[in-house]
Amino acid sequence: MKKIFSIGLALLLVNWCLGQDKGNLLIKNGTVLTVTKGTLTETDVLVKDGKIAQIGKNIAAPQGVRVIDATGLFVMPGIIDAHSHIAIDGINEATSPVTAEVFEGDVVNPLQIGIYHALGGGVTAVHAMHGSANAIGGQCETLKLRYGTFDGDAMKMEGAPRTIKFALGENPTRVHGGGSGIVPRTRMGVEFVIRQSFSNAKKYMEDWDAYNKNKLVKGFRGAPPAYNLRLETLAEILKGNIIIHCHSYRADEIFMLLNVCKDFGIKRVVFQHVNEGFKVAPELAAYGAMASVFSDWWAYKFEVYYSTAYNAAILTRNGVVTSINSDDAEMMRHLYHEAGKTQKYGNLSDDEALALITINPAKQLGIDARTGSLEAGKDADIAIFKNHPLSIYGVPQFTVVDGIVRFDRAADPADMRLMVDPKQNLDDVTFHDKNVDHCMEGTEFLFSDLFQADKK
Repeated sequence: MKKIFSIGLALLLVNWCLGQDKGNLLIKNGTVLTVTKGTLTETDVLVKDGKIAQIGKNIAAPQGVRVIDATGLFVMPGIIDAHSHIAIDGINEATSPVTAEVFEGDVVNPLQIGIYHALGGGVTAVHAMHGSANAIGGQCETLKLRYGTFDGDAMKMEGAPRTIKFALGENPTRVHGGGSGIVPRTRMGVEFVIRQSFSNAKKYMEDWDAYNKNKLVKGFRGAPPAYNLRLETLAEILKGNIIIHCHSYRADEIFMLLNVCKDFGIKRVVFQHVNEGFKVAPELAAYGAMASVFSDWWAYKFEVYYSTAYNAAILTRNGVVTSINSDDAEMMRHLYHEAGKTQKYGNLSDDEALALITINPAKQLGIDARTGSLEAGKDADIAIFKNHPLSIYGVPQFTVVDGIVRFDRAADPADMRLMVDPKQNLDDVTFHDKNVDHCMEGTEFLFSDLFQADKK
């Protein structure tokens, strides 16, 4: 029995190390796109213990360190997707309009092959988000794509700020008002749910503050307030410890949530999708709110009927910290092409366009001190391209996370699945209804009758 325990412990330790490894690497003679400090030609990047140690010319290779010859290649920060649903086994907890108590960090799945596919597109970190079924959804998790580990916790980016998903518009009204006959059924109902939730959290905070003060008084015999995880989470938003990331489309609703945040003193908010953000760009900039958008994706449902491919450029020119996200496992693999579209629609510079998928999403997730640009001292999250990444001919060759090469186009085996027999027959196939919003996975049961009606 002791021998079995020892073997099991050894396997756990090996697995933990696989996820937490920090590598050493020298990238030689590449065109280094730092994003924040310009473009450096024929330049080396030295990585020690998972961090960028030095950027310069003619850096000598330390003994035993792997060297990648990047002559003729482009070296850029790893791409960060600020809106993703990969590497998690649950998207929507759709049973209530408010589910702030649930946490995507509890359902991280490091075995999904989509993680490796994302690495193949130069992606090194993702914001794994709750879906948009709820006015106030669950907490999200920022992940490093350390593919190869079997430990979900090893995927989590250590020290990344807490985030939570909100949603406006048709998704929460359809799921709860249309599907269950409860508030919110309308857009004004969504605002009411959010305001009521914050008011309840404020009262909860006040009750705890009063109790903690009074319990220090000699002779006090009062009981503490009942613990409530949902209200605890909402209270952390009010305290500024959790960043709101809000699914949104229409300008009126975006402006509505700005007013709600202002009334409750909430400063940290990022609007997701933001298709009509260009209409309220000055207001977003004045508040310090950020925007994570699609490059040219709209008209897939009525509330997204109106948008423009100039959205990202307009927001950027107005001083809004803007990113381009995928919300889609396939699109994630070519976010660099999505960023490139902003040079056709808005004439952004190379650095401005690359910032949309690197340093700007890092700022939105509160991790920009560690990643999002190539600078000494930052995490060695790096993508190496053949041809410029903003060119239609750009192709990722290597993707590096914490100094470890996690994707090597030339050397990786054809089948990169973990612990799966490549000869195994897979008979079960799941088809997703084309009418289901990508953020709405897992809520089909709530409005399946509507789908059937659409098909008739």
